[in-house]
Amino acid sequence: MKPTSTTLLAVLVGLGLSQTAQAQTTNPAITKFLRNTTNVRARHYVSGNATPIQDTVHANVQRVRYSATSVYINATGIPAYVIGPYLDGNPSLGTNRNYLFKLPLTPRPNTGTAMAVGMGTTGVLINGVPTYNYADGMSYNNGGVWHQNAVVFERAGFDCAKGHPSPVFLGPPGPGATLVGGSYHHHQNPSAFNIATVPLSTVCNIYLADGLYVPDSTRHGPLIGFAFDGYPIYGGYGYATPLAAGAIKRMVPSFRKRNISARTTLPNGTTASQVGPTLAAQPLGSYYEDYEQVSGLGDLDEHNGRFCVTPEYPQGTYAYFATIDRDGNSVFPYMLGPTYYGVVETSNFPVMGPGAGSTSVVINEPVTTYSPVATAVNKAAAAAKLTVYPNPTHDVLVVQTTLSSAVAQPVDLLDLTGRVVAHQTLNPGSTMCYFDTQTLHTGVYLVRVNGGSTVQVVVE
Repeated sequence: MKPTSTTLLAVLVGLGLSQTAQAQTTNPAITKFLRNTTNVRARHYVSGNATPIQDTVHANVQRVRYSATSVYINATGIPAYVIGPYLDGNPSLGTNRNYLFKLPLTPRPNTGTAMAVGMGTTGVLINGVPTYNYADGMSYNNGGVWHQNAVVFERAGFDCAKGHPSPVFLGPPGPGATLVGGSYHHHQNPSAFNIATVPLSTVCNIYLADGLYVPDSTRHGPLIGFAFDGYPIYGGYGYATPLAAGAIKRMVPSFRKRNISARTTLPNGTTASQVGPTLAAQPLGSYYEDYEQVSGLGDLDEHNGRFCVTPEYPQGTYAYFATIDRDGNSVFPYMLGPTYYGVVETSNFPVMGPGAGSTSVVINEPVTTYSPVATAVNKAAAAAKLTVYPNPTHDVLVVQTTLSSAVAQPVDLLDLTGRVVAHQTLNPGSTMCYFDTQTLHTGVYLVRVNGGSTVQVVVE
């Protein structure tokens, strides 16, 4: 029977909805978040104890839902990698913040005045941990002119993974306010301090942790999160040619330290209303105003991003990059620049007062829960490099990959007969696990991840 026009319209609409649903479930803003499907629990260090404490809070992302236009992410804000301690006297600990974030599935450039990247949350990593901008909220002598760089001033309080919590109070902060928790976050590239060739902190020497990924100069940086305008944030390496996959290079920002001998002028050349501290007292780079943006200086623009192709967006997208230097240390402006590139979903910003740390996001439209088909291992993790250290070892053996997997990966320690003598798991959102080798006999052993090829290690 020949279909009527009404029937044909219904068929076409049905096909359109089906194609839209299929496109949505391949959108990286839906598929790339690390969902905790195996009850992975958070862990933290306390000062003076090098053994992580197991927590009850679940790590990573708990649920991902999407509509035709948006994706909604429920997360505790706590990663799978070990966090803490905070050796600068920070009284708070990272606690479950019960986040609900909202991102546009089709980000739009802002054609008007660019929105400033302010204090507090600016985006969310794929493990549900918020990103912050460069600032710690303080200025020189409270003058509001020379704004402190948190990556410099708060370095002593960052844990091995370069994160820390901001205090959450019951009621407005101030005398008599009750501390009820902490919002764990990253101001900078979420890789451990000790991956750098010249580490800027020794905290990993005692409180070893990993991070979301390990920068690899031979591969495009992984997709590590999304800004609140919906555009992706990548690790520190990208394609040398923006619109073609190929050679890899480190992404260089277009910001640089100013050539000044005294803090008397601002980056725009005007005289500062307050003279800043001497460079002997606070080295250049300690304040936001120590930097200037020079168009075309590096690979990235004033937002710390560019339009380019990436492994997840082969047709091209605007993307931010978590910039690092040649040694692997974070470089200003770290993730996002002073302004967003796109139109921002402002309901993600923190609610002040008793609800501090939460968001204003409300789901008032039909949504579908994302439930991916389970696979043995995701492609990115399969391509990751495997490192074991120290080798030879005596007390402990660290197994680390360059990329975290979306699923748990079994890690086996075998003797040369193929017998498994110890077993660990690489949890989603973590790149590292440990073996206690003190009780093993001296000899040669093999490390095997997810049943794949092996790496030889010597136990002394």
